[in-house]
Amino acid sequence: MHVDPVIEAFFDEATNTVSYLVADSGTGMAAVIDPVLDFDMASGEGDVRSAQRILDRVHEKGWRIIAVLETHAHADHLSAAPFIKARTGAWVGIGEHIRDVQHIFRPVFALDDLVPDGRDFDRLLRDGETFAVGDLTIEVLHVPGHTPADLAYRIGPNLFVGDTLFMPDYGTARADFPGGDARTLYRSIRRVLTLPDQTRLFMCHDYKAPGRDDYRWETTVGEQRRANVHVHDGVDEDAFVAMREARDATLAVPRLLLPSIQVNIRAGRFPKADANGVSFLRIPVKDPRHVLTLV
Repeated sequence: MHVDPVIEAFFDEATNTVSYLVADSGTGMAAVIDPVLDFDMASGEGDVRSAQRILDRVHEKGWRIIAVLETHAHADHLSAAPFIKARTGAWVGIGEHIRDVQHIFRPVFALDDLVPDGRDFDRLLRDGETFAVGDLTIEVLHVPGHTPADLAYRIGPNLFVGDTLFMPDYGTARADFPGGDARTLYRSIRRVLTLPDQTRLFMCHDYKAPGRDDYRWETTVGEQRRANVHVHDGVDEDAFVAMREARDATLAVPRLLLPSIQVNIRAGRFPKADANGVSFLRIPVKDPRHVLTLV
């Protein structure tokens, strides 16, 4: 029996991130996709107001969150998955290739306490796997390229694409992070765009394309095929790769990349606190001695 999900979006303007609450209103069971932990880089202080908005809505509706689904280990915001798990008992899932991402970044940050086997997450999800949230059936699609572990979640005619695609007037995700690959990204996008034209696509981010004054995060496969500025029908793989690699070379590092990666590859967990009760994240610094000798 087909059940239509209730879908509510929660936009965090500080990180341009869209989190989703997806519910089966018949059973009251729900999942949260890509929840945001509010984090101030300058002070090192975190807050849960964005995630609490979702919990307040769930309480208002009388629903129960049973799953927190990450589309990938984000580089632009910290995950609030542990907070939601602690409040609801939900399990936290991510793609099984998070192990590849952990292997890549463990030596970058010298994370000796991190075991790169995905054990920080409750479930490692595989391409083609399905699971239930109430009477909703959620299908897992592995869509690598932005990172090796990216997933999209399909619920009937609805697909939550993570960072794989943006709105048609903004284009596609960058592919220059370690483990990313523009050619792989193109193939993942084409897989998404083979779905029926009426399939609703829900973005994880929006940055207001030039000439647009409002935020948007919902489109369709048909609209992407007709109008995506990077990958509309007729753009071949080599042309996309050339465009994507040239564009990526001009992009700045995300503001929250260093804390986000360290936290998100641990399922949103901060490193164990030191004796003073404070957790510390690491900032890799290139050897400054050649600069100091000029002073």
